[in-house]
Amino acid sequence: MLTKIGNKILMSSMKNVKRYVNCSDEVQHKIFKNLILHGKNTAFGKQFNFDGIKNTDDFRKTVPISDYDNLKPYIEQIVTHKKQNVLWDTPVRWIAMSSGTTSDKSKYIPVTRESLHKCHYKAGKEMLALYLNSFPKSKILSGKTLVLGGSRQINALGDGIFTGDISAILVSNLPFWADFSRTPDRKTILLSDWEEKLEKLASKSIRSNVTAMAGVPSWLMVLLKYIVQKTGKPIIETWKNFEVFFHGGVSFTPYYEQYKKILPSDNINYWETYNASEGFFGTQYSPENKDLLLLLDCGIYYEFLPVEEWDKENPQTVMLQDIEKGKNYAMIISTNGGLWRYKIGDTVEFTSKSPYLFKITGRTKHFINAFGEEIIIDNAEAALNKACVETGAVIGDYTAAPVYFGENNNGAHEWLVEFEIPPESIEKFTEILDETLKKVNSDYEAKRSYNLSLGMPQVVALPKGTFFNWLKSKGKLGGQNKVPRLCNNRTYVDEIKKQVNEQ
Repeated sequence: MLTKIGNKILMSSMKNVKRYVNCSDEVQHKIFKNLILHGKNTAFGKQFNFDGIKNTDDFRKTVPISDYDNLKPYIEQIVTHKKQNVLWDTPVRWIAMSSGTTSDKSKYIPVTRESLHKCHYKAGKEMLALYLNSFPKSKILSGKTLVLGGSRQINALGDGIFTGDISAILVSNLPFWADFSRTPDRKTILLSDWEEKLEKLASKSIRSNVTAMAGVPSWLMVLLKYIVQKTGKPIIETWKNFEVFFHGGVSFTPYYEQYKKILPSDNINYWETYNASEGFFGTQYSPENKDLLLLLDCGIYYEFLPVEEWDKENPQTVMLQDIEKGKNYAMIISTNGGLWRYKIGDTVEFTSKSPYLFKITGRTKHFINAFGEEIIIDNAEAALNKACVETGAVIGDYTAAPVYFGENNNGAHEWLVEFEIPPESIEKFTEILDETLKKVNSDYEAKRSYNLSLGMPQVVALPKGTFFNWLKSKGKLGGQNKVPRLCNNRTYVDEIKKQVNEQ
């Protein structure tokens, strides 16, 4: 009975998806008008004359593109001084703390009633609707979904404002009946101590009929290995009805082979999502195609910044209808959480315009360009995947950074890799990594010519547990924290190598 009711609710979400797939421009225009209406009476809206904004061209001329540092003074008015009507015209009661990487500083992202219900929860329903539309015989609603969120507890700031990571905020605001379809209980999900949470997560989920799980691949892999160790039997024997893993937060490419080993069944599905503290932006559209559908009716207005505009003083965005397939863009969002023309930091490439399908290619700040080679995460993971396939290796985690020119050496890239299964030959792995990077990135290939400016990559195999211990030393254990993949300086690489040497 519950499954039938749930399916009917989710199918109504599918109708909405079909509507904006066919009328994307109209839906985005409606979102835009609604956002401007909410912004008019805010401090931000008055500063940038929202009353005078009649169309999207006015908006782009009047409101500057912002990153977190630009919006930080406004957010501090909410967080520190408890002011309202700063960025949004309804009360802000929740502030999501987001590290995004292992940076010591947290970002504070306002979460409004509208962004909770009309973005995060609505997008979650559309994700499930798309999955059930692809698998009409699915029985995931007859069991429980294992949810692994972050590790920041809810804390009161005063004046009715609370902070926590976005997963904690989402769990805290769900209706009570949602607890019946999820494991573990709310109290366990919100535990701040990762190691205590790991034990309780395992103990409670082992006794549940888990049909699905949702979370970041790296941390769920830690949990699954712990469950196997605790039970002494394969996961698919513990959860006989397990069906799908909804994953997001980091690229799934480096983890796919690990999951195929720990969940060795052709009946298990992997469904990608793209959500963050700032909003829920995309979800896999079909089982045959891993590209993501841009969610156009969840309170977010989208613009896209071409690569050639990134460093300009007055960068010019393109509208959704004007994007080009196969081109790299930084995503600019205006949201019902009060973020205005906000550069989230992710780069995307569209593979289809009907419907709007895209893939995440990297980060505007997570790249290596020390020598003009412009390596992005999409390049890195294509090369690592090829090296793994051809050498039988399986990667747990990795990070990479430049090796700078010295008196006796040219530049290079240093890759710190924690292997689940090491390659038989690290030299062969390195050669394939290098050759594949040349094939997928012409700038890298040019810089590698004759070893004149860029030498062979340097791959360093790390002891198992290195990245876990490094994150732990920084107080960054839990689902919202990630190992930075690429960095244009050596801060992370040198920290990790120093820790390994000390141990």
